[in-house]
Amino acid sequence: MNKEDNYIEINRESWNNKTETHLKSEFYDLDNFIKGKTSLNSIELDLLGDVKGKTILHLQCHFGQDSISLSRLGAEVTGIDLSDKAIQSAKQIAKDTNSKANFICCNIYDLPNHLDKQFDIVYTSYGTIGWLPDLDKWARIVSQYVKPNGQFVFVEFHPVVWMFDDNFEKIGYNYFNSGAIVESESGTYADKTAEITQENVMWNHSLSEVLNSLIKNGLEINSLDEYDYSPYNCFNKTIEFETNKYRIAHLQNKIPMVFSIVAKKKNNS
Repeated sequence: MNKEDNYIEINRESWNNKTETHLKSEFYDLDNFIKGKTSLNSIELDLLGDVKGKTILHLQCHFGQDSISLSRLGAEVTGIDLSDKAIQSAKQIAKDTNSKANFICCNIYDLPNHLDKQFDIVYTSYGTIGWLPDLDKWARIVSQYVKPNGQFVFVEFHPVVWMFDDNFEKIGYNYFNSGAIVESESGTYADKTAEITQENVMWNHSLSEVLNSLIKNGLEINSLDEYDYSPYNCFNKTIEFETNKYRIAHLQNKIPMVFSIVAKKKNNS
């Protein structure tokens, strides 16, 4: 079996391998999170609005910080992720913080075998779709779980960012989806010096691919926004130009780094 066919197992192993490093990292700041600090950024908080009393499905939730942050705002949250170590940690953190957030360990495409209900909001953010080969199938899952007139709220790194080599010096990758990108990495975005190595299988997805997959599956695009910064310091050669706003130093504000979509589930789909 080639690596592309076996991507779920390879990527699960990759995220299992990273989880312990991430739990201890300054990047995720777990100590302060447990004391009550939110993991959500202003971008998604503005898009989500008041979530009190709403049901939220959080796709690809890692070890659940955003899920728990949403539940602290009064939402009823279910988080899913393919990494068993991450979900185990999410359940423990929820217990430690008296959160009612629920967690399911499964590959996103397999979710219909684990969950049978619809939600007011389906939410997913930052570094999620690059792990998925088929966005039509992804959008079908999103649509299946959004209630009629419910919302899909999506924040993601901009596909322009993934065109560059690691140091943002030249174009290293295709903007469009040209098949699986199989690479090994040492360290991780949350701790670049961590003594861990893992293999990843990823795909680049253009904005048109993202939008058309959602439109095709009964989701009406209400907004598409692009941002000239990242709220995370997870890339090389960055500069923090305002608190928690990072750009690639030599590219300044010239490239989009994040985009967001809010879509509504049509009543008749």
